[in-house]
Amino acid sequence: MRDLVEIGMGRTARRAYDLDDIEIVPSRRTRSSAAVSTSWKIDAYQFDLPLVTHPTDAIVSPGTAVSVGELGGLGVLNAEGLWARHANVEEAMFRLIRAAEDTPDDPTALVRVLQELHAAPIRTDLITEAIKTVRESGVTVAARVSPQHAAELTPDLLAAGVEILVVQGTIISAEHVVRDREPLDLKDFIGRLDVPVIAGGVGDYRTAMHLMRTGAAGVIVGHGYSAGVTSTDRVLGIGVPMATAIIDAAAARRDYLDETGGRYVHVLADGGVNSSGDIAKAVACGADAVMLGAPLAAAAEAPGQGLYWTAAAAHPSLPRSRVAAGPDYEVDLKTLLFGPSSDAEGAVNLFGALRRAMAKTGYSDLKEFQRVGLTVRR
Repeated sequence: MRDLVEIGMGRTARRAYDLDDIEIVPSRRTRSSAAVSTSWKIDAYQFDLPLVTHPTDAIVSPGTAVSVGELGGLGVLNAEGLWARHANVEEAMFRLIRAAEDTPDDPTALVRVLQELHAAPIRTDLITEAIKTVRESGVTVAARVSPQHAAELTPDLLAAGVEILVVQGTIISAEHVVRDREPLDLKDFIGRLDVPVIAGGVGDYRTAMHLMRTGAAGVIVGHGYSAGVTSTDRVLGIGVPMATAIIDAAAARRDYLDETGGRYVHVLADGGVNSSGDIAKAVACGADAVMLGAPLAAAAEAPGQGLYWTAAAAHPSLPRSRVAAGPDYEVDLKTLLFGPSSDAEGAVNLFGALRRAMAKTGYSDLKEFQRVGLTVRR
């Protein structure tokens, strides 16, 4: 039964929970972390880590996409970002860093710089060159497009070598309605492609089920929320309590699996994942992988050099993300993911900690760990 509360006369709302509200319950069995697997597979592509990068220029350059791939995750380029618009991205990044130094008390200054940089047109030759760098390394090539530009950009992205397409907006539906042109019908769009498509974000069972029925290989839950950065709830009044949202999407996955007689759609958690403990909780709630953004801003390889933002920060008329300073420390990407760590807050050795959480509760792989017991703290 749904946990409904009355919020006024004749109006009820469902009680929902964030990752901070839940804890993982130990079981009667433990195992060695060496006997734990964190691998997962989407379509024909196998990964050692349940890590997909949030597609922002702050953390993903062609070079870092390669590094993430070589370490076992999936780096996703933003095909509408700076690498698609500017031949000299280092100069563009320098403008942002300088603005951060010159106007430390005016966060809107950095958003204005991002908006100006994104006013430049998307150039096919530039994004093709960026994709080529990733493709030639031998790692899986993934790129993100918005629903608004998916139809026009995808043919060039596939021709350049993209192997996994991510169609991502703040909120996405099975049919994106636009003025003065044909709407994006995701079912028709995905059905005409030969590559797996990951689509989102969503925050409820029904929308997740609708996206699964389009033929998407993966569904993104959330809108990239990170404390101090994303302000979608403040700007649009839309918020996603992530624990409940992931569990609901996992329920849709289970029902869709029954409906189709065995087609499994992956659930990716994008938002509210700020520490290694949050990664473990997201998987425990039913996520097959997490999309990490702000936690990777501490990587020495991150092009934002400590700054972090989401793609929504560059919206020309209604930005829904701030440009924020990341952690006051810097560590190489491999150490950030695998340690060793002297940090006691879950910010370093992110996936070593996931392995330890799985081992401490006795589970040997990610799908098993999705069945771990949970408790609510309040």
